[in-house]
Amino acid sequence: MIAPPDRTPLPRDFFDRPVLDVAPDLVGRILVRTTPDGPIALRLTEVEAYDGPNDPGSHAYRGRTARNAVMFGPPGHVYVYFTYGMWHCMNLVCGPEGRASAVLLRAGEVIEGVELARKRRLSARNDKELAKGPARLATALGIDRALDGTDACATGETPLRMLTGTPVPADQVRSGPRTGVSGEGGNGDIHPWRYWVANDPTVSPYRAHVPRRRSS
Repeated sequence: MIAPPDRTPLPRDFFDRPVLDVAPDLVGRILVRTTPDGPIALRLTEVEAYDGPNDPGSHAYRGRTARNAVMFGPPGHVYVYFTYGMWHCMNLVCGPEGRASAVLLRAGEVIEGVELARKRRLSARNDKELAKGPARLATALGIDRALDGTDACATGETPLRMLTGTPVPADQVRSGPRTGVSGEGGNGDIHPWRYWVANDPTVSPYRAHVPRRRSS
């Protein structure tokens, strides 16, 4: 008999560690999104680590801005950014306050609130695609910039909360280059900082960075 996932909230000290320790440890954990229409629970299957000043792929590589301020802590808070003029992506802040690092939530399996996720992701061909990719994940959960700075470790009523879930054994977690990251930050030999559950159908396909061309 398979034991149900642990619904204990993750404590703040889980996130108050180096991002390269937190990221692979997030695989298999559960994110709960509470909305007026009901809750959605997601089992994380793919994440990416971004290590601030040590990482040319990070939004915080060149320092603090109004956009990335949440990345500087405290840990356990949510960093949401808007990209390509149409998509939101969700991250969880890690490490000591004042030093920017975060884990991008790339993909997951919707385990509760599937009907609600389907309404938000009408283009999904099946339930495995509901949160297969960071923008799809954010759309399925109803994540936008209004949730930037939300404390995912808070007690009481909160729109986002991380639960212990069922951690994935280390021998079932794979690592490799981050998706769509350019330059040195996309070099998998230097930054193999994408982590995923081996052979899980909800994991997004790897895509190398392709420079955007300006129209003539």
